[in-house]
Amino acid sequence: MFCKHCGVLDGEAACRFWTKNSGRGCNVNTWPLPICSGAALEIIKKKVASLYLWPQSLEIPILDASTVAVKKPVGILHVKVVRAMKLLKADFLGTSDPYVKLNLTGEKLPAKKTTIKKNNLNPEWNENFKLIVKDPQSQVLQLQVFDWDKVGGHDRLGMQLVPLNVLTPHDTKEFTLDLLKHSNITDPRDKKQRGQIVVELTFVPFKEDSAKFNEPLHGGSENSSEDERLSGAGLLSVMVQGAEDVEGEHHNNPYASVLFRGEKKKTKVIRKTRDPRWNEEFQFTLDQPPLHEKIRIDVMSKRKRFSFQAKESLGHVEINLDDVVHNGRINEKYHLIDSKNGVIHVEIRWDTV
Repeated sequence: MFCKHCGVLDGEAACRFWTKNSGRGCNVNTWPLPICSGAALEIIKKKVASLYLWPQSLEIPILDASTVAVKKPVGILHVKVVRAMKLLKADFLGTSDPYVKLNLTGEKLPAKKTTIKKNNLNPEWNENFKLIVKDPQSQVLQLQVFDWDKVGGHDRLGMQLVPLNVLTPHDTKEFTLDLLKHSNITDPRDKKQRGQIVVELTFVPFKEDSAKFNEPLHGGSENSSEDERLSGAGLLSVMVQGAEDVEGEHHNNPYASVLFRGEKKKTKVIRKTRDPRWNEEFQFTLDQPPLHEKIRIDVMSKRKRFSFQAKESLGHVEINLDDVVHNGRINEKYHLIDSKNGVIHVEIRWDTV
């Protein structure tokens, strides 16, 4: 394994220290860290300072990014973008073509967008969105209102932030928010009125995580109807862990492609290997459990430079999701179809709300 920071080939750095003249300083030899980063050298210096019996050996592991723990989704944020009022006039004719972008901090997923309302400073959307929540105590909903422009970039008319920790699980809360130029609300330089936006937010934890958020009991008919409206929704999580013995006729640069309900998601490409380790997870938010449905995973090989064999299939598998829905989770190795000995390791979870 090659560390891009330190040039380490075997996944760990072995450093040996000794002194030429006890009590008068020391020489420090590092191997194999000829191009080690400053941060790693600082770690070594601190460890050396804590040692007093010499010679000694110290091993500092270099973590692979794929081994870092990924936070598991704990629920879904239901967002209804209701309307905006008294927006800025961005166009030459004294109007705007607004739309709203929304996303949660700490996520790399593309932002959700409303439709565009042409020539309207008081647009009504009433559009619903679902966002995957991993940490309701620290994540923040970011709302940005833009003026759509046919040519060039779109001007931002205003923005606002809503911390998720102000929400009570299962309770729908409406917010009427004053739009700001940017997130620095204490900046006195911009006093321009930018209008308001109205949104309704509901955080629904997955059933297995509900106890973590101290949910209140809901006995009223209004709350019951709200629960009934959200029932059946859930999150399908697909963890593509790795593959074994995948072999291409022209090259071996494997990646996995996950196809579900017409939506395709891909892992990174790992070059020159028959045993790739991806450890990548993909999520699909669904209104109903995916009973009697299948998910397809293709293992492909991709050559970076142009050639007639730029892409090559290394095998595929189709997984029936009934067992996932009934059991909540499967963790299996599957023999790849159209592959001599190839196997893929997949974990799939279904978390309901």
